[in-house]
Amino acid sequence: MFISPMLLYNAKNNKPFNSKNHIAELKLDGLRCIISNMDKLYVYTRQNDLITNKFPELFNCPLPEGTILDGELIVADDQGKPDFEAMSARFLSKKNKTPVIFCAFDILRYKGIDVTGLSLLKRKELLDLAFIENENYKKVKVFEGNAVDYFERARQQRLDGIIIKSKKENSIYEIEKRSNQWQKVINWTYAEVYISGYRKNNFALLASIDAADGSKFPVGVIELGVTPIHKKALDGVKKRLVFKEDKNFAYMEPRIMARIKTRNWTKSGKLRSPVFMEFVI
Repeated sequence: MFISPMLLYNAKNNKPFNSKNHIAELKLDGLRCIISNMDKLYVYTRQNDLITNKFPELFNCPLPEGTILDGELIVADDQGKPDFEAMSARFLSKKNKTPVIFCAFDILRYKGIDVTGLSLLKRKELLDLAFIENENYKKVKVFEGNAVDYFERARQQRLDGIIIKSKKENSIYEIEKRSNQWQKVINWTYAEVYISGYRKNNFALLASIDAADGSKFPVGVIELGVTPIHKKALDGVKKRLVFKEDKNFAYMEPRIMARIKTRNWTKSGKLRSPVFMEFVI
C-alpha cells in the first residue's frame, strides 16, 4: 500500500534555529522510500515506483504486518555515513550488491491503524514500539537540544544537513503535502567556477575549473538559480566569447566566473545539484 509522503520546505535563509517546539534529525543522503508491510512487503519511491525486488536484503524484515513507514534508504560508507553515490550506483545496477539500510523516521500505519493524524511525538513513540532494529532496518534518532549546534556538528562531519520538525499537538503527518512543519537545512559547499558555455534548449550553464595541467576541467551543468536578469547579463557578452557550437550547446572561452553552491563534489570531481548564486566581478 503506497502513501504519498509528506514533503518539506527549506528553512529560511537555510539557517538552523532553536525552538522548544521543535526537534531535529539528521538529513540522510539517500533515497526517500515508503515501506509497506500490510499483508506483504512493498518498497516504493516517493514517486510511487515499486522497487521491492531491487533490494532483496530488505526481505530480512522486522516489521509486523499492518506497518507502513517513511524513511530514507542509504548505503553507509566505512565510517557509517550515508554515501549518496554508492546508493545511486546500487539503485541503477542489477549486479551491484552493496547492502542498503532503511532508516525509518516516521510511521503511517501501526497494527493496521492509520496514525497520520497523531502528533509527531506520538508517532515517534509508536515508531519506537513498531520493530526491533536489525542490520537492514534502523530508526532515525531524535535530537531535542540546540539545533544550531547540531547543524554545526553535521557540517563539520560533512553530513548532508538536518531537518527541523514541529512537535506541537497539531504536527500531524500531511500526506502528499509540502509543509513548513518540516524544514531542511542543507550543508551546502560553496565554490567559484568558470562559465564555459551554455545549453541552448532548457537553458543551463556549463561549468569548469582549473585542472592541474592548466587546462579547464568540466565539472557539470548548472540548471538552478539562473534568473532572467543573469541570463540577460550573459547575453550581452556571450557572442564575443562563443568559439564553437553544436546542436545542443554553445562553448565559450572561460573568462567569466560565477559563485555557486553545490550539495557536494562527487568522487570524480563533478558538482552535485549545483545552484547559481552570482557572477564574480
